[in-house]
Parts: sequence; structure tokens; C-alpha cells
Amino acid sequence: VLVARPLAVLVALAPTRLGLRAQAMVSWVGLRGAVPIILATFPLAAGVREAETIFDAVFFIVLTSVLVQGTTIPLTARWLDVDAPLAARPPYPLEAVSSADGGTSLHEITIPTESPVADRQLVDIGLPAGALVVLISRDGRFVVPQGATVLRSGDNALVLADPDNLARVRDILEGTSQEGQQQ
Repeated sequence: VLVARPLAVLVALAPTRLGLRAQAMVSWVGLRGAVPIILATFPLAAGVREAETIFDAVFFIVLTSVLVQGTTIPLTARWLDVDAPLAARPPYPLEAVSSADGGTSLHEITIPTESPVADRQLVDIGLPAGALVVLISRDGRFVVPQGATVLRSGDNALVLADPDNLARVRDILEGTSQEGQQQ
């Protein structure tokens, strides 16, 4: 907790742009929860001698880590000055009800700065059939989009889409697809 994990985090995050405080926070948060417990079941399943002792030790360590480290995460984040308040967002002025067949659902997608659909009209971005931008949150206000509505970076688009098209819609709006780049 105090030596091995911080060293491993420093080595693993060295190529990133994270500062020392953020790396310290990552090392404090660590790996906990279901993953180590599931990994500890492998010796049990393989019939390794003393596997129950291994499992019990891992379970106790995870539980202790969650109780001690987990409860101190907000305090540690403030102490390392890596905490940040969530951005205040106005609630959407509509209520959504899921369809009974599990077809379409609402998803919020933010248009990033580098997105090729920024500064383009909604009609020109090539959304697939089965996807519809129903509302845009922009600068604390809501815009009911039409085909001529110009998307801007930083817009939060509320998209009604079926599961088959959601990935394509995300690719187009977030700029990972060639479709949104066509003019």
C-alpha cells in the first residue's frame, strides 16, 4: 500500500501527463473490490493446497482496504488538491420513459472540441436512421434542434437512439468516425 503500489503507479503512469499529485491519488485508490476476490477464487477452483487461506487473506485485505482507504478517498483528494466539484448542469426540461420493447433510449453525448461535426448543421452530419437529436444543452440553455441547427463544441446533445445505432452516433458526434467528417 505504501511502497509497492506507489512505485508500480509511478512506473505505469510515467508516459502519461499526469502530475505527481494525480499519480499519488491513483496509487492511494488502488485496485480493490471484486477483482482481487475473483482472482483469489482461481486457486480454490484449481484445488491448490491452502487455497482457502489465500482466499481468506485476500478477502480480509480487500475489506480492510475498502474500509480504511476507501473511506479516506475524499479527504485524500482534498489533501492532494486533486478534487474538483462536478460541473453544475441544469436538469433537462423533459421526462423520458423507456420503451417497453427495450428499443430506443435517451443518451447524453458531449460534442468535444476536436469533433468534425462542431460548427456544422445537424442535417449535414449523417446521423443514421433510428437516431434523433431531441434536445441540445448549450451554455446553460436548451435548444430544440432542427435540421439547420449548428452544433458547437461543448454542446450536450440528448440523443434518442436504438442500441444498434448508438455506437455509430457516438462515433459521429465525438469525432471518431469518418461519417461526420463528410461535407
